Amino acid sequence: ARSRSMQMSPVTGPGREKAEVAMSAGGTPTRALVTGAAGFAGQWLCRDLLRHGWTVTGTSRSGEPDTGILEPGERARVTWMRQDLLEPDAVDRALDTAKPDAIFHLAAVSFVPTAGSDPMRAFDTNCGVAVRLLDEVRRRRVVGALDPVVVCIGSGEQYGRHADVAMPLGEDAECRPATLYAATKMAQEVFALEAFRGDGVRVTCTRSFNHSGPGQARAFVLPGLVQRAVEARREGRARVSIGNGHSVRDFLHVEDAVRAYVLLAEHGVAGETYNVSSGEGVSVQDVAGEVFRAAGLQAEAVGDASLRRAHDVPVLIGRNDKLRADTGWTPHRSRADIISDLLHAASR
Repeated sequence: ARSRSMQMSPVTGPGREKAEVAMSAGGTPTRALVTGAAGFAGQWLCRDLLRHGWTVTGTSRSGEPDTGILEPGERARVTWMRQDLLEPDAVDRALDTAKPDAIFHLAAVSFVPTAGSDPMRAFDTNCGVAVRLLDEVRRRRVVGALDPVVVCIGSGEQYGRHADVAMPLGEDAECRPATLYAATKMAQEVFALEAFRGDGVRVTCTRSFNHSGPGQARAFVLPGLVQRAVEARREGRARVSIGNGHSVRDFLHVEDAVRAYVLLAEHGVAGETYNVSSGEGVSVQDVAGEVFRAAGLQAEAVGDASLRRAHDVPVLIGRNDKLRADTGWTPHRSRADIISDLLHAASR
């Protein structure tokens, strides 16, 4: 990003202007607040920020995470705050501690079935926290105390069902959320963009498609598939359970996803929404074959009703040309890299 002084510049009104995180005089990123920092993507984001010179404060309901994604030295460089951001004054405490130039809002109930099983918790977490956070940023911005870039992480699930011929979807495609999780993420985006339009809060939003890598819970598609393949190879089984093999998804390595978030803070356009996606689709059946070959396993993928979602969007692929054009982002890790990294982690 271009070098900027730490002085805040007033926003005169909504427009297509770069949000751009404040920089030190030497052009080095300074302070970041990451909500949901102990989660899967949160830890990968903290790692990326640290490696690019940021000072990082991370909030989490559970506090500092266990070993797994972050190395001990990396964990030690993050200021961890054990905070439930729904509690009174929790957002104030986080902002007072971090004094952020950029906020990366990842805190969420991120597993679709979990969100559906507890709708009020999902709504409060996925939307309510964002409303509280943006309201406090808005208040501090008005008095000149703080003017961070805010990157709100949403989901490609917000698009819902579209015809196969419409793929890959651009950001101008209609959002038709088909699950409670997707609806809460859509609501978060609506409130975030209102904060920009109404008060000039420098918000960018993402619609992030499937991303995976080491440290992701096996309840998600790729790590679960890899774990079952490793177990089948170990036990000499020739059948591996999968969910809906016909579902087509867009998989991105988590390293590339979190790099996009940082680039959006540095170069994204305030008030805009961006797909974070690979732009390529693959069926669950085909990706299972890729996993089996990488694992050296001769096996048949067998459909298992217990692994299917009640409301499964058949095909979901996102275009990423807007993200590329505005930030210079490009993915560096392939789907084969995701599988290789997951196999390596599962075989330890």
